[in-house]
Amino acid sequence: MKKDKPKYKQIIDAAVVVIAENGYHHAQVSKIAKQAGVADGTIYLYFKNKEDILISLFEEKMGQFVREIRSKMTGQTNVIDQLDVLITSHFQMLADDHHLAIVTQLELRQSNKDIRLKINKVLKEYLLLVDEVLNNGVEAKVLREDLDIRLARQMVFGTIDEVATTWVINDQKYDITKLAPGVHSLIVNGLSK
Repeated sequence: MKKDKPKYKQIIDAAVVVIAENGYHHAQVSKIAKQAGVADGTIYLYFKNKEDILISLFEEKMGQFVREIRSKMTGQTNVIDQLDVLITSHFQMLADDHHLAIVTQLELRQSNKDIRLKINKVLKEYLLLVDEVLNNGVEAKVLREDLDIRLARQMVFGTIDEVATTWVINDQKYDITKLAPGVHSLIVNGLSK
C-alpha cells in the first residue's frame, strides 16, 4: 500500500524521532503524524498500527544500511578491510542519526516478543553479511581454518552491538566512530591465525 514513497519515508523518519524522544510505548501515532506533518489518518494509509511502523522503520533503515555496506565493500577483497568497513559503517550510521541509535539500541529491545521475532527476520540480512565476510576470510586463509562461523558472527555482532549500546546508554557523550579501530583490532586479532 506504500504508494507515495516520499511520504512513507517522511513518516518513518518522524517515527524514529518520536520513538527516540518518547519511548516506543509512549510514542502515539498522533505524535508521529504531527512530527511527519501529516494528518493522523494518513498514517493508516501506509501502516496498520504502531507495531507495523516500528517493524517497517527497522526494515527500511536496516535494509538501507546493509545496501550501503555492500556498496562500500565493492572492490574490497581483503577480509580485514571488509571487517573495517562493517564496523566503521555501523558506528558511523549510529553517530549520524542519534535518534535512530536510541531506537535500534534501546527501544527495539523493549518491544514484545512478536515484534522482536519480526525484527530478528530483518536482522538476518545483516548477520548473513557478517557470515559472508567471515567465510571469505576462512577461504582466503586470513582467518583461522577452524573458525566456528556461527560463534564468530555472534562475537562480531555482539561486540559491535555492546559498544553501541553502551554509547547510547552513556548519552552519546563521546565519538563512537573513534572506537572503530580498537574494536576492529580486537575482533581481527581474535579471529586471525
